[in-house]
Amino acid sequence: MKKILFVTFILAVMTFSVFAQGFRTPRPSPDAVVSQFVGITKVTIDYSSPGVKERVIWGELVPFGQVWRTGANEATTITFSEAVNINGTELPAGTYGIHTIPNQNEWEIIFSKDTKVDDSPAFNPDKEVLRIKVKPESNPFTERMAFTITDVTDNSANVNLIWEKLKVPFKINVNTQDLVLQNARNTVDWRTLTSAANYCLQQNINLDEGFNWIQASTLITQNYSNMSLLAQYYAKMNKKSEAISTMEKAIDFGSRLKNPPFDLENMKKLLADWKK
Repeated sequence: MKKILFVTFILAVMTFSVFAQGFRTPRPSPDAVVSQFVGITKVTIDYSSPGVKERVIWGELVPFGQVWRTGANEATTITFSEAVNINGTELPAGTYGIHTIPNQNEWEIIFSKDTKVDDSPAFNPDKEVLRIKVKPESNPFTERMAFTITDVTDNSANVNLIWEKLKVPFKINVNTQDLVLQNARNTVDWRTLTSAANYCLQQNINLDEGFNWIQASTLITQNYSNMSLLAQYYAKMNKKSEAISTMEKAIDFGSRLKNPPFDLENMKKLLADWKK
């Protein structure tokens, strides 16, 4: 009987343990993540969002002149998939802790390799990578602290820390054209070469190298995608006969596909215009 009771007790403990591992309650400052592509650079901010809860935030809950982990719970981190430029200073790709020193008229934002800081005394200044100064701005009341990424273009975006009646922004710049071109130079895959050549043609940049890439793509394999793009390069270079013969081959490829390409009719119209 004792053995049966003991086994029953062990099973009950094991069942509770399994249940407890999957059990969760809300955190007072919930976890949050915001992510955005700026061109081909992915920016991700991982943070916890405390609430105002009728407290005085700036100068009291968050003291002026002291390092703040910029949120609650674990340290706030920001991750860049590619190198970026922040306020004129290059920052390599990687994950950084965002630590701040709030003041009434000016904030310091610190990017650090120290991503485990959970309070001010734990901050290690030796791991600091970049420090910038920014001006806080008035903002409509926000109960929970949040990060937003706004004014996004192919080459820049604003990152905003928003809480209570304050917004603290800083700007990220990337060189998307250089990144795209460098990525293309490092590949031998026909799809990537075609994509890079198409980017150059659409943006009207780096056309000589784009032409080399689309030629290289067609040397690896010939298909509707790269042949129709090569024809457009020839047309751009005023090589009419090459453009016509190449587009005819491309249309032949496309017409034999089970599902015709979405732009096949447009390519046929281009060919007809070139033949006039």
